[in-house]
Amino acid sequence: MEETGFRSGFAALIGRPNVGKSTLLNALVGHKVAITSHRPQTTRNRIRGVLNLENAQVVFIDTPGLHKPKHALGEMMVKAAESTLREVDAVLAVMDATEPDHPGDAHVLERLKAVDTPVMLLINKVDAVPKPSVLEIIAAYKDRLPFHAILPVSALDGTNLDALKAELVQVLPEGPRYYPEGMITDHPESFLIAEIIREKVLLLTREEVPHSVMVEVEQLVPRQEKNLVYVHAVIYTERESQKAILIGKGGQMLKQVGQLARQELEILLGTRLFLELWVKVKRDWRNHPGLLRQWGFEDRG
Repeated sequence: MEETGFRSGFAALIGRPNVGKSTLLNALVGHKVAITSHRPQTTRNRIRGVLNLENAQVVFIDTPGLHKPKHALGEMMVKAAESTLREVDAVLAVMDATEPDHPGDAHVLERLKAVDTPVMLLINKVDAVPKPSVLEIIAAYKDRLPFHAILPVSALDGTNLDALKAELVQVLPEGPRYYPEGMITDHPESFLIAEIIREKVLLLTREEVPHSVMVEVEQLVPRQEKNLVYVHAVIYTERESQKAILIGKGGQMLKQVGQLARQELEILLGTRLFLELWVKVKRDWRNHPGLLRQWGFEDRG
């Protein structure tokens, strides 16, 4: 039974693509629960990260960036992000201090006009701009919505993250601890493994390949006699030409993806991994709602 006065609730991170929501989530939770890259629309699912404090538990929900969808996957991503706004106790609207007045920010703020829950505006990446610029951004945005608070923050150097946590605790209702104290995310290990592999593809490939990739973990088997976990995963892409790029000359690209993913996963999971990767083609998979649901994407209205 929680002590009287314990607060708990859900806070959504929302914003246009590539403003640093996932990096901010990882910094707030203190662990890597969401993959990051410099490419827009890296986050495809709603990622939950749990912050346990002495007097509160905050469940952050990192959402796909709000954008104009070009395929069924994009439509699902936007629906997932927008539906989250109706289900949380606080909304953290994230914008990029290095790109003020971006048209995508206006689109996000328009969506937030109908939100009844407290909205905090987070001006992220303030470590990369001079302080006078930050003050100008605050002045330009403070009257756009009745924000509960406007905080300049940096996921990289931690600027104002403690202040943000304190502000959040104040707006959360009294309630129970939704997740056990040691839990930092409710996603299974197979989800994290697939996402880390995809992150390495994003890092190493260019042009149309990164966004055409989906990773599915088909086998995850502990082998106690060898003190390791065997992982068999398939990287799906949409065309044979993309498959050839992912495999690379003599299999070098696939080998590099596997090495980078295995090295990071062994640290994150605290165990040795035997990682086996295959590349297969699923033509135009981003436009097949049935396949997308099978792979765990949320079809929400």
